[in-house]
Amino acid sequence: MKSMKLDANGTEIRIMGDVINEDAYISLTDIAKYKNPDNAFIVVANWMRNHSTISFLGLWEQIHNPNFKPIEFDRFKAQSGDNAFTLTPQQWIKATNALGIVSKSGRYGGTYAHTDIAFEFASWISPEFKLYIIKDYQRLKKDEANRLAIGWDARRELSKINYRIHTDAVREFLITPTLSPQEMAYTYATEADILNMALFGKTAAQWRSEKGINEKKLNIRDFATAEELVVLINLEDTNADLIRQGLPDMERLKILREKAYRQLKLLKGNQEVLDVLKKNLITENLSNS
Repeated sequence: MKSMKLDANGTEIRIMGDVINEDAYISLTDIAKYKNPDNAFIVVANWMRNHSTISFLGLWEQIHNPNFKPIEFDRFKAQSGDNAFTLTPQQWIKATNALGIVSKSGRYGGTYAHTDIAFEFASWISPEFKLYIIKDYQRLKKDEANRLAIGWDARRELSKINYRIHTDAVREFLITPTLSPQEMAYTYATEADILNMALFGKTAAQWRSEKGINEKKLNIRDFATAEELVVLINLEDTNADLIRQGLPDMERLKILREKAYRQLKLLKGNQEVLDVLKKNLITENLSNS
């Protein structure tokens, strides 16, 4: 999970995950330090023993978590009125199979919660402090959206540049004078779908069918992530070389699929590697253009 930081009126709060798609987790430990810098875990535990907190957490899990354990939740909810009742994040997670709260160890250790839950916790700490958190969260979300938009556009344009290299290889080695215009078009489409199958696991037609899209101008690649576009650029170049080597379709697809899997696994959540690859690919393609 990608790690970032919020600045809530001077208080640094760690946040991990995908803020764009509302799948981010904010550090409850850091929020709690606003109230008690030395014993943040006690603040979190006190909040979790409240009847209203457990009701809120249970409702969130029932909405978002199909594997949530309602029987254990009901037990905690019933006990929450007892003065001797205590509950830690770890106990809650283990007993109910909760997803909304996570407990992490190591460098980014502490208790994290989904933004829905973290904002609720911040309200309990201080409504004013919650507003500072929300304000900077919105700023972070906007910055991340702008960064991804710029990066996506650059990678899409780079993909178009590299696609010309790919089509040149198809024209030089797979298109012959005996092919009709329709057969030539089919050859180009087939090679494009070999790349689609390697990267997305489906052809363009299969993707349109799944989405219920009849407009052929809409391209599966226009909906690709930045990571997928970087990998696509590499696959186009690799496939051009494989075509020149005379490898058959199925053999090329196998090689391309394995390469796509390895590169996607590397790039997921690794923005530094992604930026380096983008820089290198832009330099390489501009020198070849």
